[in-house]
Amino acid sequence: MYTETPTELSSRDRLLANPDWLALKQAAIDLQLLQVKDGSLPETSNREWATDRVCCILDSIAGLAPLFPHDAEYLCALDRDFRRWAEEDFGVPDFRGSLMAFQPQQHRVNGLRHLVVFPMYTQNGSANRYVEAVLVEVIWPEFVAELEAGSYSNAMFVPLSFIDFTPGYDTNAAVLFPESVSVKEVPVFTWGAIFQDREAARFRRVVSAAAEITKLDLPERASAMLKDQSIAEETFVMWDLIHDRSHMRGDLPFDPFMIKQRMPFFLYALEELRCDLTAFRESVCIEHDEESSDEARQHAKLVQYAVIFDRIFRFAITGSRVRNYDGLGGQLLFAWMHQHHVLHWTDTQLTIDWDAVPEVVVALSDRINDLYWRSIDRPKVAHWLAAYGVLTETVTPNPASNWARGLSDEVLAGPPKGYTDQVLDDEFPLSMFYEALSKKMLGVIESTEGITRDRANAVADGVSS
Repeated sequence: MYTETPTELSSRDRLLANPDWLALKQAAIDLQLLQVKDGSLPETSNREWATDRVCCILDSIAGLAPLFPHDAEYLCALDRDFRRWAEEDFGVPDFRGSLMAFQPQQHRVNGLRHLVVFPMYTQNGSANRYVEAVLVEVIWPEFVAELEAGSYSNAMFVPLSFIDFTPGYDTNAAVLFPESVSVKEVPVFTWGAIFQDREAARFRRVVSAAAEITKLDLPERASAMLKDQSIAEETFVMWDLIHDRSHMRGDLPFDPFMIKQRMPFFLYALEELRCDLTAFRESVCIEHDEESSDEARQHAKLVQYAVIFDRIFRFAITGSRVRNYDGLGGQLLFAWMHQHHVLHWTDTQLTIDWDAVPEVVVALSDRINDLYWRSIDRPKVAHWLAAYGVLTETVTPNPASNWARGLSDEVLAGPPKGYTDQVLDDEFPLSMFYEALSKKMLGVIESTEGITRDRANAVADGVSS
């Protein structure tokens, strides 16, 4: 297991100040000013300047390469892709070669660093396929490695933290996915990365504020997690390890990722919540499994707190009300817990009966799993209608909803597109509780844009971020 020492910590600072990194970062930003949405440079007058910027990037990568020997093949392929892009007059970039050579899932070592440079979009950030450069560090605690090597195998999962980045990641983006890279021929993807430092820092800030606003008396261990970035990061690594693998496991009536399928957004809500509740229920099992390590059992309890608090405090009120599927998942979990009497909003104070929570939350997981199992035998649109029925058992739909009133015979007999077109952008509006909470939490949530481990620690130490 890799553990940091004071000398290694200072090497992180030296990397941030490395002239080659600073030159690479600036050259990427300069190229972004020339690129259009698809990543190309259509303005012919900028060719000479763009070529100079690419040469700067390649010189910088060559200077940094000795720091990343495990990525040698990728960095060589990156050189070839950048040179070909320039030689082909900066058309739509095709970085398939370097993308195939970058295999971070083969080097899951705690503290190991990567230099990542691609023309790409950043999910929840920019939709433009600009050249982005990111310095990252792997988070791979020993207990997570043991879980992954045992019952929770997930060979594609790569947990990361930020060291530094170009503007595309100075946003809410918390993932690094290969499908975001500009390629002409889509390869088979072998990894997916999540920035757990951003997720943990965002969680700590939002949940701390929400608990104060709602006067929630936090369990001692949950409170300790909110004060410790490292513990929170490891908790999110464990959560995401199980969540990510859950998308392809279970009785599934459809491709759970719903790639290129135009479906009502509430189906995405159920799928993402299903995977989070799977992480919750598996964490309950791990917590009580005497064969699991003490560290795994301790973090298993924290995963349960994290799933609930992130879902009901951040997911439910983050983002717009236009087809907000993560928001709906948070609303559903809150309402389910409230209606099953383990969550109470009484005398303007939130209380949770933690002893009864596992059984109630696992029951919601069972309800969604049963929907999936039954829908294996249903036509697609019948599954959609059944899913809507499951939601409306707990969450109140928009009074103007055509789905709630009942779709017309013409829509029911027509193509699936007609069903989707009848779903309102805000099919399940916020409850009065959430309307009030969102007004008080808006500034806190907005303040988490671009947050990282370093920025969170700087604020905690009283230094401006």
